[in-house]
Amino acid sequence: MFRLHPFVLVAALLPALALHCQEPTPPPPAKAPADTKAADAIHDRVLTLDTHKDIDPKLAPESLPDDPKTREEFQRRYDPTVRGSQQVDFPKMRAGGYDCAFFIVYVGQGQLNEGGYKRALAEANKKFDAIHRMVRLYGDTIGLATTPDEVERLHKEGKLIACIGIENGYPMGEDLSLIAQFHGRGARYMGIAHNGHSQLGDSHTPPEPKHGGLSELGRVAIAEMNRVGIMVDISHSSRAAMLQAVELSRAPVIASHSGAYAVNAHTRNLDDEQLRALAAKGGVVQCVALAEFVKTDPAREEAIRAWREECGLGRPRDGTAPELTAEEREARYAKYRAGMPAIDEKHPKANVRDFVNHIDHVVKVIGIDHVGIGSDFDGGGGIDGWNDASESRNVTRELVARGYTEEQIAKIWSGNLLRVWREVEKVAAASKH
Repeated sequence: MFRLHPFVLVAALLPALALHCQEPTPPPPAKAPADTKAADAIHDRVLTLDTHKDIDPKLAPESLPDDPKTREEFQRRYDPTVRGSQQVDFPKMRAGGYDCAFFIVYVGQGQLNEGGYKRALAEANKKFDAIHRMVRLYGDTIGLATTPDEVERLHKEGKLIACIGIENGYPMGEDLSLIAQFHGRGARYMGIAHNGHSQLGDSHTPPEPKHGGLSELGRVAIAEMNRVGIMVDISHSSRAAMLQAVELSRAPVIASHSGAYAVNAHTRNLDDEQLRALAAKGGVVQCVALAEFVKTDPAREEAIRAWREECGLGRPRDGTAPELTAEEREARYAKYRAGMPAIDEKHPKANVRDFVNHIDHVVKVIGIDHVGIGSDFDGGGGIDGWNDASESRNVTRELVARGYTEEQIAKIWSGNLLRVWREVEKVAAASKH
């Protein structure tokens, strides 16, 4: 039996907010290659925000191994002040004009029982701890933002910015009170599911539904997220769960890292009906830069599938990923990452032009006010030309080359997401009255 907050049932029955959705604005016509200096100047002026950067629970260690070789490798993998093996660290952020990222509390989908929920919550808390530890240790470089105003203030101060998102609601188990606790720890969005159906709703994989969309618990959890001020994230959700979440939520909904199905027919991407539903509620699609979601290459997909299985990671599309401890998962992903360059060489991955095709399509269908960017860095994301934070200017260069203005680019990089975040705050504030 899940526990119900006394205000949740009332909140769930309140009428939906009437949010105005502008007519879709067609993407600008393609132009000649942009002047690099002009594009870079635009990039340096806008606030860049990425809604999805995965982390390891060992991020920002307080102590290092004594052995010099072990210490060097440890720093390369976990010390954010070192330009190391992660796609996002402080030097890469500075080099690429990559100002702000949602650092992700991700826990792989496990068993829907008390033991599974307990393990998931413990893993989630380790990642919350890591983000807070990073900000505490390196507060002169990076700050934690829990409101859009704080994002903008930290940017004006010249600091890097960390926000917190939860990729999968699985760690809350059946305890709705944990949603407010997650908010108290800084989480400002939470997803319904990951790969595999959760207790809150159906995932995009496997295709056979468990709940027919959202579960009853998932419906009440959305009302509680609205009440406390956590953005509802529908990336990884099934089509039915996504559409139900958008309809049910009293606040705009985000897709933290999803592409356009019309550009690449992948189950992780949103079709035009889904895009229109999300925009009608005032939401935003943060286009994802994970190569498989950006552009389909059957030979590459088969090579990756086979390599994942060899590394003991299962097949994410059909929910066969094994239940692992955080240490086991990291060891297997380390092997997986080490083998990916060979696959990339044989089967080149999607590039920045392919990525911006998704942005173009979203703008064409639902307008410039409903699109943003979510890389999925350090969680599988990365494309040719934008493979880590240091290459972020290449995205702006491609946008400029296609005729997007500085005002439009500012909306894509951060303005739209910050607007949605503020709308979510307003709904939460109204709920308290």
